[in-house]
Amino acid sequence: MRVLGFGDNIVDRFIDRRTSYPGGNSVNFSVFARRLGAESAYLGVFGADRFGGLLKESLLAESVDISRSVTRDGPSGWTNIRLEAGERRFLEWNGGGITLAEPFRPSSEDLDYMGRFDVVHSSVYSGIEEHLPAVRAAVPRVSFDFSADDDRRSDAYLAAVCPTVDLGQFSCADLSDRDSRDLLRTAVRHGAGSALATRGTDGALFLDGGTFHEGGAEFVPTSSIVDTMGCGDAYLTAFLLDLVRAGWSRSRRADAGDVAAAMRTAARYSAQQCTVEGAFGRGWPFSDADPDAARAALAEPASSLPRYH
Repeated sequence: MRVLGFGDNIVDRFIDRRTSYPGGNSVNFSVFARRLGAESAYLGVFGADRFGGLLKESLLAESVDISRSVTRDGPSGWTNIRLEAGERRFLEWNGGGITLAEPFRPSSEDLDYMGRFDVVHSSVYSGIEEHLPAVRAAVPRVSFDFSADDDRRSDAYLAAVCPTVDLGQFSCADLSDRDSRDLLRTAVRHGAGSALATRGTDGALFLDGGTFHEGGAEFVPTSSIVDTMGCGDAYLTAFLLDLVRAGWSRSRRADAGDVAAAMRTAARYSAQQCTVEGAFGRGWPFSDADPDAARAALAEPASSLPRYH
């Protein structure tokens, strides 16, 4: 299997650990897929700074192909985070840096390249929505992470994006079971081929062909939890890869047994992710003298921060 993460990248700066970690939904997808045995690539924009270097070095170390990605003058995106009882407290971010300021615009050659993959995955923090129709026309399957922001759950946004998506993933830990189901129904009504809701310790829901499938979460002892960064991305990646290996496509609905098996695999992989620092490790320490870290240490949570992991 060949998969491509297309779009966002960011550096997660854990203030309490004084460590920066590579991340971003599309980057995490590429790394997790490679670790799960797929041939994997990442296509996006890196900043021409030390954080861009961290991202590129980390992806190459994970055997993820970045040969068609570009580096542009400008800052990489970063988010400052503090852990409280294992949960992330988002402090501030720089708006996504050059990755969102000048997002990747695929050429016809890039679209031909994408067509060589079984799955292309992107997210709301990639700035590539206008290109999704062309991407969907070029590739067998498109996966898209809608995250948890209210404005990405609006009818207007769903109506614009869902028709270009074969699997839409929503982070729904903040929603009830009923509201999660309603959101998935809305996504499918607006044109998504299927929809997945990850709900933290409440497990997951998958809507495919008008049928809901439920999967439980795997228990992780509190003493084993390092942080929850990347757990939703890990679930989505493992779930999607299992479905594709079982033959799921635009023209073939998933068998109930295959969905149940994929949910078990995904819950197990997501649980393992809770024991890893950052999204997938590979942290760089930074100094207390770092001005961004010093400012963030006193910062209040910012309501406008993305909740993308």
